[in-house]
Amino acid sequence: MVADQRGNILAQAERRIATQRSGTDKVEHSATALLRSLQQAAEAAIGTLPSSVEIAAAGLATQRSSIACWDRASAKPLSPVLSWQDRRAARRVRSLAKEAPWVEDLTGLKLSPHYGATKLDWCLRHLPEVRRARRDGTLVAGPLASFAVAGLLEGQPCFADPVNGARTQLMDIRRGGWSERLCDLFGVPQQILPSCVPNRHDFGHLSVAGRRIPFTVLIGDQPAALFASGEPEPDVAYMNLGTGAFVQCLSSRRAPGLLQSILWRDAERTLYALEGTVNGAGSALEALAKRHGITSGKLMQASQRRDADAARPLFLNGIGGLGAPYWRPAFRSRFIGRGDAGQQAAAVIESILFLLLENLERMQGTVPGLRRIRISGGLAQLDGLCQKLADLSGLPVERPRLHEATALGLARLLGADGMPAADAARFESHPANPLMARRRRWQAAMQEALRDPKKKRPG
Repeated sequence: MVADQRGNILAQAERRIATQRSGTDKVEHSATALLRSLQQAAEAAIGTLPSSVEIAAAGLATQRSSIACWDRASAKPLSPVLSWQDRRAARRVRSLAKEAPWVEDLTGLKLSPHYGATKLDWCLRHLPEVRRARRDGTLVAGPLASFAVAGLLEGQPCFADPVNGARTQLMDIRRGGWSERLCDLFGVPQQILPSCVPNRHDFGHLSVAGRRIPFTVLIGDQPAALFASGEPEPDVAYMNLGTGAFVQCLSSRRAPGLLQSILWRDAERTLYALEGTVNGAGSALEALAKRHGITSGKLMQASQRRDADAARPLFLNGIGGLGAPYWRPAFRSRFIGRGDAGQQAAAVIESILFLLLENLERMQGTVPGLRRIRISGGLAQLDGLCQKLADLSGLPVERPRLHEATALGLARLLGADGMPAADAARFESHPANPLMARRRRWQAAMQEALRDPKKKRPG
């Protein structure tokens, strides 16, 4: 996307890539295809602009916990991109369980196969090209953001920003650099990691469509979204609902079951956030659509028709692993009760809300001043979802009329400081006794499943 100084989108392009899944744990992308898609989209978007339009700066926001391995000199990929959803190293994580307390203290993260460290260790153990490059001294491995910068910019720079770097689980988030102790624990040599720099940095230049553009910001997708409507506010809980769903608020404190994340770091300041993660949001609906052999769009339409049906089942949502605040990577998803595709889709949407509420309530126990919810992402376009969120939380829900929260947040960070505050739809809280009763039933079923994860339930 190309935005002007006020955040208006002047040009945009999109290139899709395939997600490759093998079994329940392996989720990856072709690193070559991913890099090519970025190059092609940039060329297509910028190529539509008149030559008189000057582009002052470029930046990138990526999924934070995805990783790759590549050659230091050529930026040639030596591995696939292992998605943040990938859990192939779950057994390795279980073997480190006794180290979890101090790992969480240094990183702010639960010990989990979703983060990069055990994925990098897996690559070092199992991929011949990666092992060869390590022996030859040419290996670099780290966040997807670092691989993309190396492949897109002149000179193949080798940098990691703190937002994406922290999601490798190899970074001390207070000190802001790679931790020798963490690298030793996970078996990842510190010398193969990119150099740590702030989120705002002179990364180099992007040469695209005949232009040479300074590249100045590298950040994660969820943190970028918080800046879409301006500086993050201390009384707002931010929710972004995409492939996964995330709830964040500004805080330098920690809370049981939640993550502490770096939101932004530059020469002047470091912002921290409390964060709760729901792994199965859009991905859960996609999995259900595939199961029923229909498109996600048709499934969403069916969900809205059956949303008011009191007979719809409940859904215990462990798609992609059960995230915050429970942290069960091998949790078995299941419906409780029977229903057609529309009823099941409505139950999946409710499960996303119920999980977000579990996280929000823990957040409010640590940050009691939260007064509003600001929501973004594809699923946020569902009015019924926003209203239910307001009713369950007791807080008003604001949905800014943003084209794309992550991209507009990045535009602000790149310097589009003249952007006006976006108009917002507002959903006020109303009593919702039947919905609250369904949530209590869901909570009871979830607690039973957590106590006895192998017990089969009907439906």
